[in-house]
Amino acid sequence: MAGGDNQKLKMLYLADIFRRYTDNENGLTCKEIIKKLEDCGVNVERKTFGEDYKLLNESGFDIIKENKGRQIEYKLLNRSFELAELKLLVDSVQAAKFITDAKSDMLIKKLETDR
Repeated sequence: MAGGDNQKLKMLYLADIFRRYTDNENGLTCKEIIKKLEDCGVNVERKTFGEDYKLLNESGFDIIKENKGRQIEYKLLNRSFELAELKLLVDSVQAAKFITDAKSDMLIKKLETDR
């Protein structure tokens, strides 16, 4: 299958998809992940996805496969911050009087992307 325009960025997009859309409780099927990659301009086959998933795990991502009925879901378990920690940090940034509103917004956006 011919690669899309963003084929060289496939692993970065894949890591971002796991960070954005999965956690301990919520996973994505292979089909859903492939669709999200296609939305990013990356063509991938099911077999290739399996190899990419293994490569991410070898690179330090804690991604598990979990049976959900007849389907398999993939989930990223390890996070830089837990949800409660993020909420605490966002509240602290918003409450700090010495941080400007613009800087506060920038910091909160950075925290959101680390989730």
